[in-house]
Amino acid sequence: MIIYKWLCVLIAFLESVILLPDWCALTILLLICFTSTNIFGAQKPVKEPPGPPPLPVIGNLLQLDLRRIHAVLLELSKKYGSIFTIYLGPKKVVVLAGYKTVKEALVNCAEVFGQRDLVRIMDEHIHGHGIIWANDESWKEMRRFTMMSLRDFGMGKKESEDQIIEECHHLMEAFKQFKGEAFDANQSISNATANIICSMIYGSRFDYSDPDFTSLVYRVCRNNKLLNTPSVQLYNLFPWIGKWFTYPKLFKKSFAANRKHQLKLLSHLKETLNPKMCRGFVDAFLVRQENLEKSGITTSHFHDENLLMTVINLFVGGTETSSRTLKWGLFLMAKYPKIQDKVQEELRRVIGDRQVRFRDRIDLPFTNAVIHETQRLTAIAALGLPHRTARDIIFRGHFIKKGTAVYPFLMSVLSDEREWEKPNTFYPEHFLDKDGKFFKRDAFMAFSAGSRICPGESLARMELLIFFATLLQHFRFTLPPGVSQDDLSPCDSLILNPSDVKLCAVPVM
Repeated sequence: MIIYKWLCVLIAFLESVILLPDWCALTILLLICFTSTNIFGAQKPVKEPPGPPPLPVIGNLLQLDLRRIHAVLLELSKKYGSIFTIYLGPKKVVVLAGYKTVKEALVNCAEVFGQRDLVRIMDEHIHGHGIIWANDESWKEMRRFTMMSLRDFGMGKKESEDQIIEECHHLMEAFKQFKGEAFDANQSISNATANIICSMIYGSRFDYSDPDFTSLVYRVCRNNKLLNTPSVQLYNLFPWIGKWFTYPKLFKKSFAANRKHQLKLLSHLKETLNPKMCRGFVDAFLVRQENLEKSGITTSHFHDENLLMTVINLFVGGTETSSRTLKWGLFLMAKYPKIQDKVQEELRRVIGDRQVRFRDRIDLPFTNAVIHETQRLTAIAALGLPHRTARDIIFRGHFIKKGTAVYPFLMSVLSDEREWEKPNTFYPEHFLDKDGKFFKRDAFMAFSAGSRICPGESLARMELLIFFATLLQHFRFTLPPGVSQDDLSPCDSLILNPSDVKLCAVPVM
């Protein structure tokens, strides 16, 4: 009643003092009410994502356990829901958990959640260049050119399939040297996957006995393990105490060595460049750079540092993702011999003695399901790479401020109880319908999603099928005597690597 009287007084004032007609006064009044309602409504406090109370300076570090942070985050998601806040030291991080929440953020709200949040130790070396840790126009330009170039050089096509098959035979020869005895498969598998991306980047592969090549691959694998260590994670949060830690120093030294090696390779390619016959990605980049310089364009993103960092990004991504998944696949076959039996029976029945091709995946539903289930269960990129909000957003009823670090928790997607019948069990039937045919689940986000989805997904899928199926055609994988199945648990936290357990690869007669 009081509000009604005040409205009548205001209308009378507009009519008498400003001499407006009734309809005009009423229109202005409605506009004032609408605007003020929106303004004051927007100023009402909106709840931020909940989370465990942080301590000064150290935040939630005592609660998180950096050696197994993925397991702790799964527990926190059960308590606080699919959107919650943690403090990594003084750094505020919003964690997104579960398929629907992660998909909505990365796919439906990609323009807000599509930026990359910087990790200190990486930013010190990469400085916003390349495609993994870059943002804005530089990232868009490099990603667009990289995707186009890799497709031109065969990514996902027959050319790359032939390279994978050739490399697979080199890998089998490396396995055969051990004559069924226990051996460390890590280096050989990493060499093989590294050579696939090398063929596309440089236009050539390297021999497994090349010490420069094997050292480069070894350092890449070790650096990824170093990034997982609590001391490097603490260095990213508290760099002022970094001088007391050994692992950050080792990482920096190793990265510098890889940078030097890559510069040497790039220098050789530049000296031998033939613009009319590009051998790989580097040649295509150099030709584009040269053409832009001839046109007088000096503000281009096609400069030497972007080339170097993009090459390093591609080498690391092309080596590590597929190699870790393949290692897990072989370990799981050794752990579950009955599933290995079914894979090998399907391969004998469908393929026989001939070479597996990527098109055969349609006729190998169980083998394909085993590969996908390996990716789902192991969730090697457990937390996903960190994102950052490009602007303020109210997301699923929670206010997230511009510039907030966001972790799309991929392990929570791949183990979402609402999407998977047996989320914590190795169960290939997750990817088989009632007729035994393969089908891909919407919640399968092993390569992330949205604008930051892994650019090498098509290549990785081809590699995994051909490598895995060919190896299972020719070898029986077992654990060495005395090794327990429990020894195959992951040994890292951010990027899940299989434990350093040896394998036996017994040739199939």
